[in-house]
Amino acid sequence: MTFQSTWSNLLEECEALGDEATLVTPLSKKPFHIVDVQEHRIVIEFSDSEEKRPLQRNQFETLARRIGDAADTFDLERLPPDAEPYAAVLSLHPRFEIDEREGLIRESENPGPSQLVQAPETETETERTEPDLSIYADALLLTDALERHDVTDLSGQETSTLVNLYTLLSDVQRNADDLRQDVADVLLERVHHDQPIHAQFGSVQRTSRTYKSLRDEEEVLATLEDAGIPRKRVISVDSSKVDEALEVTELSRSDVYEIEDREYVRKADVDEEHKETRLQGLKEQLAASDEPEAAELREEIDDLETRIEELTEFSPAQEFHAE
Repeated sequence: MTFQSTWSNLLEECEALGDEATLVTPLSKKPFHIVDVQEHRIVIEFSDSEEKRPLQRNQFETLARRIGDAADTFDLERLPPDAEPYAAVLSLHPRFEIDEREGLIRESENPGPSQLVQAPETETETERTEPDLSIYADALLLTDALERHDVTDLSGQETSTLVNLYTLLSDVQRNADDLRQDVADVLLERVHHDQPIHAQFGSVQRTSRTYKSLRDEEEVLATLEDAGIPRKRVISVDSSKVDEALEVTELSRSDVYEIEDREYVRKADVDEEHKETRLQGLKEQLAASDEPEAAELREEIDDLETRIEELTEFSPAQEFHAE
């Protein structure tokens, strides 16, 4: 194959490359973009300095010839100064590839895609907003608690730490179950049998369960009698009716019930004031952070603090029935 054919194919590959795609030099790891493709040169721009630089056709031809002269393999360390971008761009061609582990650029009949191209993020960046959900504040507090304590060794934790973890886990579980059911109700209208829907974190599939409840008692008993089953064989003691009977007799519950006491832990109260204080502490930690996401999180926590009492409102009676 003549270099003219190689050059034409390389220009096509460069033009087909997305505008946001970033290439990286194989040795110094400097990122750059292709900003223009011309008949006799390819213009690049380095990301860190915005320096534009033309890569000439004849230099590409020289590199391709050297690769062929060296038994289709060329040591990247032998590249002249500032020639790394030539190798990176040439690797876009279907017949050339860079082996970063071996430090080589080679010509092959069946190479893979260039490993020096960093594709842009496929997800569209959307504006972050604070959801008006109870689970949001509790999940933030729970995440902070999990980061500060070694939950793989619960026996080694202070009792107060375990109480905090249990309270937050209980809040998150209850609110997550409510939200999960809301999401499931909407998904039920969109997912069909035998047609799983896949997303980044998993997949869902519609399924069905059979539930049963007895018809009218007299109707059931009459139907069974007609089939030869006597009433006494299917009639059982109704605990609710037994409780009513106990109220009008001198019998105790132990006379008719096998009673077993089981101890368990349940949430008794939530300290909204301490939650708010902890959120303020998280805010101060974020204030000292230089991470790009810190500013967004600081704004979210500001809004959270104004609504924390409402979001984490606790009712002992409601909690008892929820658990």
